[in-house]
Amino acid sequence: MGAVHCEGCLRKWSACILQAKLDGLPGIGLDLWGEYERGERMKKTISLQGRSLSYVDVGEGPVLLFGHSYLWDAAMWEAQVATLSGRFRCIVPELWGHGDSAAIEAGEAYSVEALTEDMAALLDALEVDRFSLLGLSVGGMWAARLAHRFPERVEKLVLMDCDLGEEPAESQARFLGMIQMVAQAQRFPEMLADACLPFFFGETTLRESGELVAAFRQSLLDWKADNIPTAMALGRGIFTRSDFMPQLAELRCPTLILCGEQDRSRPPEEAQRMHEAIQSSHLELIPDAGHIPSVEQPVLVTRLLLDFLV
Repeated sequence: MGAVHCEGCLRKWSACILQAKLDGLPGIGLDLWGEYERGERMKKTISLQGRSLSYVDVGEGPVLLFGHSYLWDAAMWEAQVATLSGRFRCIVPELWGHGDSAAIEAGEAYSVEALTEDMAALLDALEVDRFSLLGLSVGGMWAARLAHRFPERVEKLVLMDCDLGEEPAESQARFLGMIQMVAQAQRFPEMLADACLPFFFGETTLRESGELVAAFRQSLLDWKADNIPTAMALGRGIFTRSDFMPQLAELRCPTLILCGEQDRSRPPEEAQRMHEAIQSSHLELIPDAGHIPSVEQPVLVTRLLLDFLV
């Protein structure tokens, strides 16, 4: 797999650490090691624009479409899907060049708008009419655009640890520089993998969840060379995105905004700006979490989602 591996170190982490955090949640009184095995069998593929897109599709009921973070894959939503699939049909597509999804053509540029079009095409191919959206990081960027494009089809929207404005100049220069280093090396150098960690995990996770951090670090080092150009093209599209903030005032669906209090990539100030721009929104900050609260604080995130969606 190209991003966080369900097999090996991350699955070991899920069995050893995540289960302890999830005891007592409805639908998660189980061995998550085995659940990851089942999750792998739940993966499907579909052809979009001649490329194979990988996605998880599990559960029955109203549709929830999940969007995962850059440099992760469908596994980052495992805890939430394990619970929510008892009441909803959970669809979790994987970004191009991530997880088991195919790479795009060499040299092809890619944008958040193009990703939005691909997700709309996926919904049409699966004959999904109405749905709710849950997007984290770039997943939130395309989810907001999709909600704006199809207001009559979207029931609820969850935006997590994302920003819908242009990338600030300082962070844009930093992230594009990191992308260029990976593109030139055609791999993640160890020094760069280490530098990425504080942009994904909060201080609490870095201090207390060493196995999770080590698993993610290893997934970067193990990234398939054939998928590096696609991942870097997508990264350029993310960090050179257009400003979508003016359109947020037009969103009318109930919206939940979640953000890790310790998120360095998309700090709470950005979440507050989105909350002020979206009339029907509610903002919650997640303590002891950075950019990936779905795995850093899975119990709290899942409970908040249940309260909002059910």
